[in-house]
Amino acid sequence: MITEKEALGRVAFYCSAAEHCRSEIDDKLKKWGLEADVIERILARLEAEKYIDSERYCRAFVDDKLRFSKWGKVKIAQALYLKKIPLETASKYLNDIDEEEYLATLSHLLISKRRTIRAKDDYDLKAKLIRFAMSRGFEMKYIIRCVNLPEADE
Repeated sequence: MITEKEALGRVAFYCSAAEHCRSEIDDKLKKWGLEADVIERILARLEAEKYIDSERYCRAFVDDKLRFSKWGKVKIAQALYLKKIPLETASKYLNDIDEEEYLATLSHLLISKRRTIRAKDDYDLKAKLIRFAMSRGFEMKYIIRCVNLPEADE
C-alpha cells in the first residue's frame, strides 16, 4: 500500500512533467487504492500549489487538439466534458478559438481528405467530406462553407 506522502510525491512529479486535469489524477489515485479523504487532500494540495489547474489544462488541451489532432469544437467539447472540466471553463477557451485559423484547419483537412476519397459524383464526394468533417467534430455551418470552396490545386 502506498502512503499519502509517496502518492503526493509521485503525482506532483507526474503533473510537473505534463498538463493533467483533476479527474485524471483522481483516477490514478483511486487505482492506487487510496481512501477518498486522502485523495481529496492530495488533490486540494496539488491545486493549491498549481500542479493542476483546470484553466491552464483546458487552454492547452483546446490548443493541442485543434492544432495537432485537427479536431473541431464539438469533439473537443465532448472530450473536455468526459474529463469533467467545468462547462464555463471549456466554453471560454472554445470561444477564444480564432475563426480564421479554425476555418483554415478545416479547409486543409478537407483538401487532404478529398485526394483520398473515391466518389461516384460530386454529390457523393461532398457527402463523404461532410461525414468526415462531422466525425472530426466540426460544425455544419463551417463544413458547408469549406466543402463548397474549390480545391486549392485545381
